[in-house]
Order: sequence, then structure tokens, then C-alpha cells
Amino acid sequence: MPTFDLYQHVTDQIIASIEAGTPAWRKPWTGDKGGAPFPRRSNGEPYRGINVLMLWLTAEDKGYRSPYWFTYRQAQEAGGQVRKGERSATVVKYGTLEREDEATGEDKRIPYLKAYRVFNADQVEGLPEDYQGTPAEAPRDLGTEADPALEAFFDATRLERRSSDEPRAYYDLAGDVIHMPPIGTFHDAGGYYATLAHESCHATGAHHRLDRFGRFNDRKAYAFEELVAEIGSAMICASLGLTPDFGQSAAYVESWLKALKDEKRLIFKAASEAQKAADWLMKTAPAGLITERAA
Repeated sequence: MPTFDLYQHVTDQIIASIEAGTPAWRKPWTGDKGGAPFPRRSNGEPYRGINVLMLWLTAEDKGYRSPYWFTYRQAQEAGGQVRKGERSATVVKYGTLEREDEATGEDKRIPYLKAYRVFNADQVEGLPEDYQGTPAEAPRDLGTEADPALEAFFDATRLERRSSDEPRAYYDLAGDVIHMPPIGTFHDAGGYYATLAHESCHATGAHHRLDRFGRFNDRKAYAFEELVAEIGSAMICASLGLTPDFGQSAAYVESWLKALKDEKRLIFKAASEAQKAADWLMKTAPAGLITERAA
């Protein structure tokens, strides 16, 4: 029987989310196609770390609206019953074991990682209404307006950009086009242009630009590419006088490093590629724009 590779399981889930479009945890616009709010245990305690990403990905994929997750037994104890045929999601528990070191006789702590299964409240019948989720959100026009100078910057890159009511931002490699939700549905213009910068960094990887996809094309390349796009986006935002959300970017980057099994050295390679992407985009900027915006 093959051994369950927990890290690979997490990586595959994240990659699947990237292949489907913008990850569920990164969405500064209104409207969605499913997914749940911040995941919580049955007792209301919020999940932490990689479990947040894993449950968000499952919720996004299945369209779950409730934030609550139960083990099979917890669902029964709450008065519910998991519907027949429902498939569980995987979460992990980190801990340590104390064992005596045979060489020194001293106790030592050994870290361990254990996987267990949970079900969303939407998969359980008979639960109290408090566990129910909210309906899917339709896109709302918040009146956010375009910034003419930033529009000029991204237009100068000559990257094709399309917009529709579809609440997803992504770069379509096959069509070589960036799709963006309408700017009016974003909470602010900064979020729109930071997202556009992220997707534009992806677009620089095409074979007729920097050919990054041709040079990094193994299974891990999806996670690596997200590192490149996020770091590149932060570089561009800083150059354009936009304040990058460094806290969110740091958490986002950390997630990809976790997916890559904490291969910290990749951050240096990703930063190098991100700089190339940012340079490619900024070299086309209208004269004086970057200096004016940074000031």
C-alpha cells in the first residue's frame, strides 16, 4: 500500500487552485463563485497555518458556504449526520513526542505531523442553523474608478487585458491574455492594480517574453511561479507608489514555500526571476511615470 505523502497532498491542492484561477484566499474584489469564510473548528476556534489554505481550497472547489468543519464524531455529537457519499477533507495536526535519547539518556522532543479527516457543515444534515453558511455573493459595483496614470503604465506593456463579470483574475497562457474582474467591483484601486501587477508578472513568463515557463516546467513550477508573481507584484507596486500589502504578501509567499516543502533557497531564485519580470514590465513605462509615482 503506497505511503500517504501529506506535503504532496497539500501541494497538489494548491496547484489545482492555481490552475483554476486566483486562489480563494487572495481576492480583493466583490463577488465569488463559491467558497467559505475563514475556516473554523466545530467549537468556533479558527484554524491556523496550512490548514486554512487546505480547507479554503476544498470549500472553493466544492462551493461550501459554512465556515465550520467537523470530524465524523463531532458532527454526531452536535446532533448531525454526515450525508451518505460525502467525501472528507484533510487537515493536519502538528505536535511533538518525548523520547529518551539512547546515547545521552536525556529526553528529546521529536516533531510529528498527523493527518485527520473533517467534513464541512454543508455536508452534514441535522445541524443547528448557527452552523449554516451564507449565500454566494454576487459582484457589486462599488464605484471604484481607474487611475489614468496606472492605466497608462499597464497599457504600455502591450499585454492584452480583458474584463467580464466572471469574479476571477488570471493569466490565460493559451490565449496570452489577462482576465480581470471590473475595476468597479474592487474595494479600492490599489487592490485592482496590485492584482493586475501579479497577473502581468505571470504574463512575462510566456515563451516570446522571458520564457520562464519553458525554463521552469516541472510539477513544482506552479508554486514557484506564484512566488515569482507575488514578489514581482510587490516590486512593481513599490515602484508605482502603491503600498504593497507586505503582511499579506509575506503570508502568501510563506504558503508557497510550505507547498515546496520549505525549500528556502528557492526564495532567492524566485526573487531573481521576479526582478526580471518587474524590469520587463517597467521598461515600457511612459517617460517619468515611475519617478513621479514613487515621489
